Amino acid sequence: MKLTLKLALCASLLAVAGCDETLGGYPADKTIDRGIDSKHLSQLQWGIWVDPRGCDTWIADDGLEGYMVRRLDKHGKPVCSGVAPPTHTAGHFKGGSRIPDPN
Repeated sequence: MKLTLKLALCASLLAVAGCDETLGGYPADKTIDRGIDSKHLSQLQWGIWVDPRGCDTWIADDGLEGYMVRRLDKHGKPVCSGVAPPTHTAGHFKGGSRIPDPN
């Protein structure tokens, strides 16, 4: 049992070691979804999830992956707009990708 646990731990560490997304020592571009259906994150439909303290978090779900980004003002402080009650969401964030405007 101990050998199986050690092998599983080593395998999981090796799997996570490949998750480093750096290019030349700098972080990779985090605005691009690198999944099977890769796209720029601006093409997703975003909504707002209100955390238990009442502050907003941008949220998007494209079916396979989900994204959450703290909503901040221009000074870096959290935005607490009151758009929804705490722990609720607002917006159609489960819509996946938006259809690009042909114009």
